[in-house]
Amino acid sequence: MSKPLSDHDKRKQISVRGLAGVENVTDLKTNFNRHLHFTLVKDRNVATKRDYYFALANTVRDHLVGRWIRTQQHYYEKDPKRVYYLSLEFYMGRTLQNTMVNLALENACDEAVYQLGLDMEELEDIEEDAGLGNGGLGRLAACFLDSMASLGLAAYGYGIRYEFGIFNQKIVNGWQVEEADDWLRYGNPWEKARPEYMRPVHFYGRTEHHPDGVKWVDTQVVLALPYDTPVPGYRNNIVNTMRLWSAKAPCEFNLKDFNVGGYIQAVLDRNLAENISRVLYPNDNFFEGKELRLKQEYFVVAATLQDIIRRFKVSKFGSREISRTDFNKLPEKVAIQLNDTHPALAIPELMRVLVDEEKLPWDKAWDITVRTCAYTNHTVLPEALERWPIDLFQNLLPRHLEIVYEINRRHLERVASLFPGDTDRLRRMSLIEEGGVKRVNMAHLCIVGAHAVNGVARIHSDILKATVFKDFYEMDPHKFQNKTNGITPRRWLVMCNPGLAEVIAERIGEDFIRDLDQLKKLLNFVNDEAFIRDIAKVKQENKLKFATHLEEHYKVKINPNSMFDIQVKRIHEYKRQLLNCLHIITFYNRIKKEPNKQWTPRTIMIGGKAAPGYHTAKMIIRLITAIGEVVNNDPVVGDRLKVIFLENYRVTLAEKAVPAADLSEQISTAGTEASGTGNMKFMLNGALTIGTMDGANVEMAEEAGEGNLFIFGMRVEDVEAMDKKGYHASEYYNRIPELKQAIDQIAGGFFSPKQPDLFKDIVNLLMHHDRFKVFADYEDYIRCQEKVSALYKKPKEWVKKVIYNIAGSGKFSSDRTISQYAREIWGVEPSLEKISAPDDPK
Repeated sequence: MSKPLSDHDKRKQISVRGLAGVENVTDLKTNFNRHLHFTLVKDRNVATKRDYYFALANTVRDHLVGRWIRTQQHYYEKDPKRVYYLSLEFYMGRTLQNTMVNLALENACDEAVYQLGLDMEELEDIEEDAGLGNGGLGRLAACFLDSMASLGLAAYGYGIRYEFGIFNQKIVNGWQVEEADDWLRYGNPWEKARPEYMRPVHFYGRTEHHPDGVKWVDTQVVLALPYDTPVPGYRNNIVNTMRLWSAKAPCEFNLKDFNVGGYIQAVLDRNLAENISRVLYPNDNFFEGKELRLKQEYFVVAATLQDIIRRFKVSKFGSREISRTDFNKLPEKVAIQLNDTHPALAIPELMRVLVDEEKLPWDKAWDITVRTCAYTNHTVLPEALERWPIDLFQNLLPRHLEIVYEINRRHLERVASLFPGDTDRLRRMSLIEEGGVKRVNMAHLCIVGAHAVNGVARIHSDILKATVFKDFYEMDPHKFQNKTNGITPRRWLVMCNPGLAEVIAERIGEDFIRDLDQLKKLLNFVNDEAFIRDIAKVKQENKLKFATHLEEHYKVKINPNSMFDIQVKRIHEYKRQLLNCLHIITFYNRIKKEPNKQWTPRTIMIGGKAAPGYHTAKMIIRLITAIGEVVNNDPVVGDRLKVIFLENYRVTLAEKAVPAADLSEQISTAGTEASGTGNMKFMLNGALTIGTMDGANVEMAEEAGEGNLFIFGMRVEDVEAMDKKGYHASEYYNRIPELKQAIDQIAGGFFSPKQPDLFKDIVNLLMHHDRFKVFADYEDYIRCQEKVSALYKKPKEWVKKVIYNIAGSGKFSSDRTISQYAREIWGVEPSLEKISAPDDPK
């Protein structure tokens, strides 16, 4: 019997990791040593693990550079239509392993690092996450960049280079504590500063109206310094660019009016300008109308539009001479996609540039703007919609407010002509909301100023047309589309779950990595004993690995044969982590009541960050940790139930948790989760889903077969009906004994004996003002969880459902999503062609 393979040997076997040719490995070792010596100025006697990581990162980056330069050269020669994806968030995670996967360097690097006497996983672990996002919206942008490069689109991601990304979460005595994420502390080997493309951005000031047009004067200037990060496509030699702007004070800043003694203060005050790119706002699905945030939104938009227009005007590579001045051609050469309303100021800013600077007539400029811009909506929650107070807007961007007023005047004129006498419709559809404080409704601005508006899952797009944007849909139905979200199979399968990728490749080949629909071919193996065995084996290995990671981290002994039941996402009332808590308490009470019954053992993991100012979300975390303290220390329960709060959930932790999950919890109130993308990651990685008919869950059930997901709870229609008749939590509380017991335990201090009233706010919320109707879905959820437990006892039937899910997950590739954006919104054709590599003769 051959001995089991070591991790290193196992990695060598896997074909999807690329071939480790001898010359390749020798070159990599040479370059590694060269970087250690010349870039890091160290030798092997004094080099630290971090030095080795940087040497490896620089060695891998070298393989990007030639392709990067050649790709950009290729675009200048071909002059394709360019796509600009504008987002205030790009949740990238780590870059090293993803780059090796997309360049087919993984096996060669593994071998080189091994021969150098180093441990690849240890080096990979040194890299900081680029945490420039909050959750779904930011991670979607990152998946989209991967797909746009893999599909050969001339695309650019534009955003802000936050000095501090999403905070690191520590759990201290059961409470969330935030810590600054100083991710750039040791430098970032993947970025290249481009000071030669620095751009001025103006704020404040006033407007002057002259016969020859409007001038915006007496402004304060901040410089935008671009940092470029390469975005490699999957094995097609294309490397696109993500350009993130950093704020810099100009040299003259505050020095014009300094006097003796004022100089030092003037230099210190440079920080005020540079604060614009200091920190990511940590709110998910919540609008906080702060001036600094509005400055960030204008900063990214103004800098980016200058870049877009410069690139539009010069068409030949390396030439600064202006060759294109006809702006009528802009929509044929430029597509701007607005990721939510955060970059909505692109619409008035493009109008300002075209009208005030390029002197186009308004109608011509407006036509160009609308044909260039498109808007993606990400939520229907009213508290998330951006509505900026007029006075704030007026003070910071006086010219833009004038432009918004003129857009609104013309827009309302059109509404009035189409719906004469309907004054309430005018009020509802105005870009300016009257009331206590007048506000600019940024979603309305986006719909009016874009040629396409899309939701991010079919049910969400339908809700937009039927409710939130109904008036706009009635006026311009042709604008409204659906683009169901997707995830990149490179990071979320090949990279994070190589064992599963390999088992799939053995059956259907490797092409599924580029064309995920090919996973349908796995339906031929749904009754194949060997395949069933292989899928189960990979899951068990992933669980063991994750269990080891958790035991190091949490000092809780984990039963690897228990069902790994995972809910990871931002903590929010609408995502209903509280419903999960009620199931945990109910399951705990049942074990205590009948300790000798054969219960299906579970390890229930909940993870996610709460916005620092969101009191309820922080209390939900405290409740989860409190339940864990009781359950995990109860000898009667033993290893049949463990509850773990996964600290500091982020991209890198998702890459470990997702491949290990058996059950994925997607339990938002129907009609509240626009799409979800975590749901797709779990589906692709062999977990089954328990969920409501919300967001993309609806389409997942359609693709895999509804019987292969555990669907429960109210549908959107049921929720609407309940809103009409009224939701009364007490009716459920009084009618369902197990629910009453659970709530009484929370309220009575069973989980917080030292502070019996610790959770009174949560109980009060659930009993008296729960917008998300947790109790209404409790019974069906518990019933559904019983079905989950019963099926888990029949491993073969469970794995068959898993195979149906994996086989049905092809639709949820971001490659499919991006192909639809490309054809149906941007007017460009995706391509799976390779371009020649730098070392190929041209």
